[in-house]
Amino acid sequence: MTARWPEGPAADPEAARERYDSDLRAARSTLREFLRADLPSAHLGLGVVVASVLVGLFAGPAAGALVAGAFALLFLAALAVMFLRGLRAAEAGRRAYLFTFGWANWL
Repeated sequence: MTARWPEGPAADPEAARERYDSDLRAARSTLREFLRADLPSAHLGLGVVVASVLVGLFAGPAAGALVAGAFALLFLAALAVMFLRGLRAAEAGRRAYLFTFGWANWL
């Protein structure tokens, strides 16, 4: 049991909580940095979606409309969430755009 606590048998719960909180902050910061999307990758994602819509339109109007509609609904839902969070105008649009099309960062 003492091997689990660097403080020894008289472990300080406050120190353990502080260590846990700092480790959790570091892990979340690393994950946030890994999942971060930027505008150039979002532009690439938008290009991929536009190309998919065009190819879908050649295959049939329903396929192109389905792809375009799905991404339009995703963007509008993300925009609504950003407005509900209190963001306004350009910042809400930018974050919704990054959420909707930023996945191209991993292509």
